[in-house]
Amino acid sequence: MARRINFPGMSAMEIINELPKLTEAELRLVRQRLLELAAQNQDIELGNQAALDGAMMLDRMEDDDARRQSR
Repeated sequence: MARRINFPGMSAMEIINELPKLTEAELRLVRQRLLELAAQNQDIELGNQAALDGAMMLDRMEDDDARRQSR
């Protein structure tokens, strides 16, 4: 279960600086929410497709690496 995170009065840069403190699962939730917001604006959605593809590739690579290390 993800922690509930609240960012009252934080600037975008402050939020960005806090991202490394999140777990991988929390980062995936953040990424999902950003994609949902981007989908509301077609121009942003089109521009973010490459980022989504890259993130998905990174997720697959990390999963593959984790499987290899567990052997």
